[in-house]
Amino acid sequence: MSRAAPEPRKTLDPDRVAEWLATHPDFFVGREGLLQQLKVPHPEARGATSLLERLVHDLRTRAEQAEWRLEQLLESARHNEAQYRRTRELVLALVEAQDRDALGQALATHLAEHFATPAVALWCPSSLSDAEPHPPQAPRQVLDEHAGSRLAALLDGRTSRCTRLTPTDWKRLLPHTSAPRRSGSCAITRLSLGEPLGYLVLASPDPDHFRASMDTLFTEYVGDVVARLLIRLGPEHA
Repeated sequence: MSRAAPEPRKTLDPDRVAEWLATHPDFFVGREGLLQQLKVPHPEARGATSLLERLVHDLRTRAEQAEWRLEQLLESARHNEAQYRRTRELVLALVEAQDRDALGQALATHLAEHFATPAVALWCPSSLSDAEPHPPQAPRQVLDEHAGSRLAALLDGRTSRCTRLTPTDWKRLLPHTSAPRRSGSCAITRLSLGEPLGYLVLASPDPDHFRASMDTLFTEYVGDVVARLLIRLGPEHA
């Protein structure tokens, strides 16, 4: 008489076990010894470790990650506060300028000292300078057709843009400064307030200081302030 074949060993579906445990969180109440016997893969080495040790490790890792995220948020907040204070000081200095030359000089000084921008040019059409008793002082420049064409080409139809600046363009667009031997970088914004008022150029000899991928919100904001002040500080203030 032949023996009956043994029944195949039944195994539980891991997903169903996990689902059941999730709906019965009190399963291990009174079964603490079972918790101590459970082994799980070690997160950093081969082999297994107890469930409790793994839980302690995971909690420590989460605490470290939370601490890192908090530090990142604090660092971002400190940076934003410092940026706000620098921008506030810049705008106040511009508002206090008594004439257009003082406006340009305040712009260049604050950008160099507080925003790591060593070179600035403020290109304005001759209509803003003809009635003034003296020629514009650097960083103000009288916008001619040649400079206007090159600035428009660098903007490539945009209101503002960050781009590389060749030594030739540097000499042409920032003639009052020393040109670097190699290409630098710049942020350009068009100035307008009902009428074209020129261009603002912020430049650095570092080719990566103003990268093409950078946001130009700050440059546009400064340009908007400068455009309004150029109109306010008309020839009668010169």
